[in-house]
Amino acid sequence: MIDRSEISGRIRSLRSALEQAETAPGDHAAEDAAARHALAVIAQAGLLEILLPAEGAPSVASVCAVREELASLSGLADVMFVMQGLGTAAIALAGTDEIRRRWLPRAARGDVITAIALTEPEAGSDLGAIGTRAARDGDHYVLDGVKTYISNAGIAGLYTLFARTGSQESGRQGLSAFALPADTAGLSVRRRLTVSAPHPIGELELSGCRLPAASRLGQEGEGFDIAMRVLDRFRPTVGAAACGFASRALQEATARARARRQFGREIAQFQAIRFKVADMAVWLEAARLLVGRAARLLDTGAPEAACRRAAAMAKLYATEAAQRIVDEAVQIHGGTGVTRGHVVERLYREVRALRIYEGTSEIQRLVIARSLLQDGAV
Repeated sequence: MIDRSEISGRIRSLRSALEQAETAPGDHAAEDAAARHALAVIAQAGLLEILLPAEGAPSVASVCAVREELASLSGLADVMFVMQGLGTAAIALAGTDEIRRRWLPRAARGDVITAIALTEPEAGSDLGAIGTRAARDGDHYVLDGVKTYISNAGIAGLYTLFARTGSQESGRQGLSAFALPADTAGLSVRRRLTVSAPHPIGELELSGCRLPAASRLGQEGEGFDIAMRVLDRFRPTVGAAACGFASRALQEATARARARRQFGREIAQFQAIRFKVADMAVWLEAARLLVGRAARLLDTGAPEAACRRAAAMAKLYATEAAQRIVDEAVQIHGGTGVTRGHVVERLYREVRALRIYEGTSEIQRLVIARSLLQDGAV
């Protein structure tokens, strides 16, 4: 694990390079350029080596430290960083030596942009509803289907894609994972999407994509387990990103409270504002503790059930707390807080998606409850 103060110092030195003006909604060319710039800055600073070490698994605690610092500066930079991990984690876990040698060093250098293709129009929280098919045809698979809300769609050179290889129409059984190069014939970006926090995201269409069978990750039918292993390791890092957004919001709110005067004095002197700031600080500290605990359990090889429960708790609490903290920061800013281009207005839009992706807050509650009711552990 790399020292957290070293990570913080390294990222803070990138502040001027990463805090770029936000792109206009729907300007996909500008989004792509900003995303590539952010990844280049991150790669040059050596941060991708933390996410994709030459040997062994990445330290979850170190990845959390990077995400918190990056998110406090730029939501886009945080997305570009973590997608290099999400887009390659299944390869690191289950890929052949040849696949790992082909893709992992390039991703660690930032030479190739990666993405993970799980979500479909009818398969979000329910991965068992994945309908994209991968039919075996000799030494190849033929892939057909649609993936949606895929971050880095259109700029990725590699997608880790999950498709159905079994005979069942639905269910967890029969899912498999693949390393799919973006230049595979029959793969196209069907449309780009415009979301509240601009970044490259869109829909993929697969129509008769022929992919060598050697591109499969793990055995047929192992896709669901692979996906869950990836998500379990990255869920605490979503909580860390939430802490980054929340930390920046708290900084902005306290600065505003000291600078803004109403009724002849700083609004920081009003009890209502002081209570808000106190609550925000407590929520943030509690979130950091849960994230840190989940990271430690994963890094020390604790039992899978305990890791999964801790990861779900960290993501649930940290993302919900960050939403409250950012909302309070907007309230403290008043009208300024909802003015397009202000830091807390941007944070308000960026923080919202964290309660949805990589398992909604509702799904995290189900994971926690199922674990407690089955194991009886408290």
